[in-house]
Amino acid sequence: MALVERITNILLKPRFEWPKIAEESATTSSLFTGYIMLLAAIGPLAMAVKTGLGIALLSYAISLGVTYLLAMIVDALAPTFGGEKNFIQSLKLTAYSYTAAWIAAVLQLIPLLGGVLSLLGAIYAWYTFYLGVAVMKKCPEEKAVVYTVAIVVCGLLLGIVLFGALMSMFFGGAMMGGAGLMN
Repeated sequence: MALVERITNILLKPRFEWPKIAEESATTSSLFTGYIMLLAAIGPLAMAVKTGLGIALLSYAISLGVTYLLAMIVDALAPTFGGEKNFIQSLKLTAYSYTAAWIAAVLQLIPLLGGVLSLLGAIYAWYTFYLGVAVMKKCPEEKAVVYTVAIVVCGLLLGIVLFGALMSMFFGGAMMGGAGLMN
């Protein structure tokens, strides 16, 4: 399926797109190179315009890492919510549900309003995850909301932890090196 068609369908007709996605064969590599790496780059490219390349690259690395790790969490938690373990389905669910947030990230270029619009994109991404979880993970409908909330919380925490770890690695090391120069 063409990239633009997939993006359009997952944004405008997610209920109808999830069953198609569930039937498609994919690999971790094909999902990353054909979708995740492309869409995850949108926000960091916009960020590079405003803040510079260093922070944009850090943001891109975090986005790729969170996507993969969150898919692992989605898969690990599936049996807890009556769903099936299948990492590729978890990665597809995670990646395609992030579409709205990744597309909306370009709106951060708009002062003030951009942050609000990006937040709305993230909320819509959570909604598309909710719509997809029963189809992709075969989770009972009555557990889909709780499963979605658990994943949203895990995703937020994962992003915070990865961001903090990378910031301390880059800037903590730089500060320690700078302190060493003073001695």
